[in-house]
Amino acid sequence: MSATTTDLTGSPPDTDAPTKATTSCAGQPAYDGHVLSQLDALEAEAILIIREVVGELERPVLLFSGGKDSVIMLHLATKAFWPAPIPFPVLHVDTGHNFPEVLDYRDETVARLGLRLEVASVQDYLDDGRLRERADGLRNALQTVPLLDAINEHRFDGVFGGGRRDEEKARAKERIVSLRDEFGQWDPKNQRPELWNLFNPRHRPGEHVRAFPISNWTEVDVWKYIEREDIPLAPLYYAHEREVFSRDGMWLAVGPHSQPREDEKVETRLVRYRTVGDMSCTGAVESPARTNAEIVVEVAASTLTERGATRADDRISEAAMEDRKKEGYF
Repeated sequence: MSATTTDLTGSPPDTDAPTKATTSCAGQPAYDGHVLSQLDALEAEAILIIREVVGELERPVLLFSGGKDSVIMLHLATKAFWPAPIPFPVLHVDTGHNFPEVLDYRDETVARLGLRLEVASVQDYLDDGRLRERADGLRNALQTVPLLDAINEHRFDGVFGGGRRDEEKARAKERIVSLRDEFGQWDPKNQRPELWNLFNPRHRPGEHVRAFPISNWTEVDVWKYIEREDIPLAPLYYAHEREVFSRDGMWLAVGPHSQPREDEKVETRLVRYRTVGDMSCTGAVESPARTNAEIVVEVAASTLTERGATRADDRISEAAMEDRKKEGYF
């Protein structure tokens, strides 16, 4: 396997990169006798997974919301197939409550790379009665049906996701290549062994697999990689002044889908976002970090996971994420 270097701007590969792959006595990938760094090993594993899944399946798709994990997935896919274009489309399940900055970034990235973007809109399902608005106003839990319908409509047999095991307990127990039944559901008791980095994406008609190439990455790994590769992100990942109000221990942004109650005071604070999901359930954190290097230091010192600290939808119950995954969620 030749090592290649490119980025989302389409820069050419590094022709000086080593090409002879070996294995060290510690079992880590090595090139020309030199053990890879942590980031290089994670990158190599992710690229291997992407290539293996694409080689085995007929109609893969990558979930792309414009969030940092899906951005890294797209970056890795660009490296995996350089100089050829990415050989699959991207899919966004749009809640209708996304941050405008993230949607702008999504569209700009798709246009720059010449990708085909498929959008499954939760709002369309609400408008025609196929779904009903939740009493709490949270729409992340409503993404499952549009996602499964999009998979069936386009006959996608493999779906790349940016889930990581350090994010949440249900994601920690999932395999890198995870089988979904004919109803799109996940059975945590029916998972295939993944020994010696062997991944099995085979499935019966009607089933599909979800593949998570960055499963073994941590949030710190993600930010170190973003810093090393100089990957551009949506601006709200970096410290900026924003009108926010405090609710359930989180700073929620004032916006059309997130309004303070009578007893909630609006303040202007210096904040940034560790994750950029639905506006109505994603909180900001107070932070002065304006660069990738500053964010690496900040995340390394944090004792809370990004979802546990800033996602209201994951606080509904201890098993909130696992229940949604069993129904077919990401």
